[in-house]
Amino acid sequence: MADTTLEAAAWVELTPEQSDELIRRSSPMAVRPGDVLFRSGDPHYDFFYIESGHVEIVREATPDSAAEIVTEHGAGRFLGELSLLTGQAAYLTARVTQEGRVHRLSQEGFRQLMADNAELSDLILHTLVARRLRLQAGTAARSIEILGTGLSAASHGLRTWAARQQLPHVWLEYESPEGQTLATALSATTADLPLVVTPTAVLRRATAGDLAENIGLSYQAVPGSEHDLVVVGAGPGGLAAAVYGASEGLDTMLLDAVSVGGQAAASSRIENYLGFPFGLTGELLASRAELQAHKFGARVSSPCEVRSLRAADGHLRLTLPDGTEVVSHAVVIATGARYRELPLERWSDFLGAGIYYAATELEARECRPHPVVVVGGGNSAGQASLYLADHGSHVHLLLRGDDLTANMSQYLVDRVLAHPNIDVLLSTEITALHGDTHLERITVHTRTTGASSTNACHGLFCFVGAVPATAWLTDVALDKDGFVLTDRDLDDVDLSPAWELLGRRPLPFETSVPGVFAVGDVRYGSMKRVAAAVGEGASAVRSVHQAITPGH
Repeated sequence: MADTTLEAAAWVELTPEQSDELIRRSSPMAVRPGDVLFRSGDPHYDFFYIESGHVEIVREATPDSAAEIVTEHGAGRFLGELSLLTGQAAYLTARVTQEGRVHRLSQEGFRQLMADNAELSDLILHTLVARRLRLQAGTAARSIEILGTGLSAASHGLRTWAARQQLPHVWLEYESPEGQTLATALSATTADLPLVVTPTAVLRRATAGDLAENIGLSYQAVPGSEHDLVVVGAGPGGLAAAVYGASEGLDTMLLDAVSVGGQAAASSRIENYLGFPFGLTGELLASRAELQAHKFGARVSSPCEVRSLRAADGHLRLTLPDGTEVVSHAVVIATGARYRELPLERWSDFLGAGIYYAATELEARECRPHPVVVVGGGNSAGQASLYLADHGSHVHLLLRGDDLTANMSQYLVDRVLAHPNIDVLLSTEITALHGDTHLERITVHTRTTGASSTNACHGLFCFVGAVPATAWLTDVALDKDGFVLTDRDLDDVDLSPAWELLGRRPLPFETSVPGVFAVGDVRYGSMKRVAAAVGEGASAVRSVHQAITPGH
């Protein structure tokens, strides 16, 4: 979105007809100077339309910066940004500066408005997104400050999660002047890193889970609540299931143990996805899909690990690490696969501190202009090599095999071989890792020549496949490699007596447990492609409808 378009969207004024629609749905309030409509850190806040008067939006003071006025709104405008949809706590404070009249719409009423009125929904959505982008780009991003070091796996993990969640935040390197100012203000040492400052707390040795809980993105249990559909895993397949489930009126919850996007979010460039001839990053594709899910009313919680799944009392019950049970009529398993590690000593020591499973702007910025190594022979390895080479690193692409075309699309092979900053090393493997707190060098061995050498390596990017994330499934039938069996791949011996009572066999994408479906990389026989996972997620929702509403 161009800056001028972004600015226009952020400052949109409603037509009289649109204003009347909002007023009709809302409750009027007389306001006076000094009234606070919502405050930074409030766990929830309502949607406000200004009929008359004036409101200033303020970023409250942080330990290392003074409060500031971010923007101001007058008659004909509404308040809020993307957190109205995502359920995050308020980043900013809305303070009345001129007497007037506003109209208040509850969170429930706001979601109903977004579902009922397509024209107004689209206009509001454009505005909320534009305001979030302005927050991310401006000083208001200091509403959340992350203090850490680029050589820390914990810091890298937290930064990656915040980036994928599109959170307005600033990253401060501990050793930088700004970082030292914040550390001094909070009496923080390296033992406290990563440290996060939010409007309501200072989180020391913070994790993504700690930050998610503080700002309202963790799962919020409601006693006695039941969902129509719970999707486990927020990769392309899970996101598609959430979007189509919510858009078709199902009460939909999406849970992911790590962050939205799955392995696809680690892709620096997807060029063969239908409708995007110039390509797009996996992170952008995931963020747009998540926004769609929110638009249609799905709720998303990340990180939120599911430990187990069982059928009981006519419902499906998912158990979280703290013992909380999430109850649903249907479940879509879209947990994908977990990255494979190389069998090398000190591998875990360097994860996030020189060893990465993604090549995004975050990693590219950390590694340039130093030499890096990419391991793998598939499309992900090819895309990562090109991305890192284009961002200033010299790339060594290592393959155990002797044929680059075996698993990589031809268009990527051609580009990799033509790039002056990429060297392809066939029949080559890594035998040792070296470094102190950060990966510094690797030892490689070439089988065809028998030669070994130790070379500088500022970043090792590993794309050697993955194993299905199904260890948490105890009652669902799996194949010998751990992939979930569905519909036609299920034998009679896999089916419990419950199927006889239902009087049917499993529907498309349905597993051995009635009402439980599987899509994407976790499913036996899947194509392991983004487009295929999206198609499966969307198609599975039709089966969900048939399972929970027979005759649909």
